[in-house]
Amino acid sequence: MAQPHIIEEMLAVMARLRDPEHGCPWDLEQDFSTIAPYTVEEAFEVAEAIAAGDMHGLRDELGDLLLQVIFHARMAEEQGLFDFSDVTRGLIDKMIRRHPHVFGDQQGASIAQIKDTWEATKAAEQAGAGKARHSMLDGVPDGLPALQRAAKLQKKAARVGFDWHDAQPVLAQVRAELDELEAAMQGGVADEITDELGDVLFSVVNLSRHLKNDADLSLRGASHKFERRFRMMEQMAAEQGQSLENMNVAALEALWAAAKARLT
Repeated sequence: MAQPHIIEEMLAVMARLRDPEHGCPWDLEQDFSTIAPYTVEEAFEVAEAIAAGDMHGLRDELGDLLLQVIFHARMAEEQGLFDFSDVTRGLIDKMIRRHPHVFGDQQGASIAQIKDTWEATKAAEQAGAGKARHSMLDGVPDGLPALQRAAKLQKKAARVGFDWHDAQPVLAQVRAELDELEAAMQGGVADEITDELGDVLFSVVNLSRHLKNDADLSLRGASHKFERRFRMMEQMAAEQGQSLENMNVAALEALWAAAKARLT
């Protein structure tokens, strides 16, 4: 278990990096907006390490993500807004409030009850902070990756019963959206094509959710599979003394089939 002095040491390192006289020039010129993209990137690298089953990599990526929290907290402290202790104290208090089945008098609550309590507590917290919700869909950040945001919106709508009962009608909806996309393609109006393609993607996310799957992880897996096969194509072409750029479509398709067979 991490000892308190380890955290203090990391906070001291960040303070040194941000020291106006002796700090790092790059760290000193950063602000919340410039660091935010790195924060998002580190979160994705954590997810990638987990998906790969790379526990050594996960340890390192979690450290990088923690650095982002410490970096933001340090900049806030410099501006007299809050510090790392405020962040951790707020988190501790929030976890205790949102888990009355562990820290309070709701022991034995079901998973559904736990989720309801979490959402109700979160909504009360936001109302107390002047962020009252006016819709069930409030609280889903625009900055989320599109696939994740679609899934969150769908889950929130499902809480009031606006949802399919199982995956079969959702699959039918995907097919219907594909038909509408095809009609839009035939019409050749770019905006309509974009709109219908979005509907297809939204429906696929819905199907993934009903299949108890994560659309983002599924797409990542498909991308990794494509990458492995394409790299194999390049390798096989090189073994034949050729390059993909000089091959015709038929040759590329044959090489793709061979790569799939070799990696199966």
